[in-house]
Amino acid sequence: MQLVAEALRKDFFRSSGESNFFTAVHEVNFTLEEGSLVEICGRSGSGKTTLLNMLSGLLTPTSGRVLLGNDDLYAMNDKARSRARNRSIGVIPQGQSALHSLTVWENVVLPIELYGKRADGARIDMLLERVGIAHLANVRPSELSGGEMRRMAIARALAGDAPIIMADEPTGDLDDENTEIVLTLLREIAHAGRAVLLVTHEAEAAKYADAVYRMNAGVLERQ
Repeated sequence: MQLVAEALRKDFFRSSGESNFFTAVHEVNFTLEEGSLVEICGRSGSGKTTLLNMLSGLLTPTSGRVLLGNDDLYAMNDKARSRARNRSIGVIPQGQSALHSLTVWENVVLPIELYGKRADGARIDMLLERVGIAHLANVRPSELSGGEMRRMAIARALAGDAPIIMADEPTGDLDDENTEIVLTLLREIAHAGRAVLLVTHEAEAAKYADAVYRMNAGVLERQ
């Protein structure tokens, strides 16, 4: 599945300062193709996460469109957009998003079963093993380290059949060994047919990417 941004822009309003708004993301035209891993790099505050959140249906743009296949994400109502996002986009957020009342296994399964689908237990076992937390399947998030929480979020985003993966600093809490494991895994799933967008500060990430973009002061440019 292809994802396309057309003249995508985000302004935030504020009550003080010389201007009553600032532009976090200037007009972006961007296409994410299936079968590819695209990296967006840039300094903190450059607009990378804001752009990713608009592309993934989590943040309404000020103007422009996001086309998920043939569907305009922001022409949908909230319920339809939530269903489309659950079906088509797996998000690895920058922050922690675990439900602490559930085990690692239950957290990974939850997005799949939310709308009545049945989780593939063997696939989840494989992903937990691949990211090195299979032995923690029955543990609750309060017992996990930051890196283990991050790897649980990665397994959760990849466990379903979403054709698009959005990863926001997925290696931020990881050591060098686990960073390599995660970047290799993201490259593998991209080359197996999914579309992967990777937002990262990780200098080594570029060698895993099929295309690299840089975000600077809200402007996206291909490198």
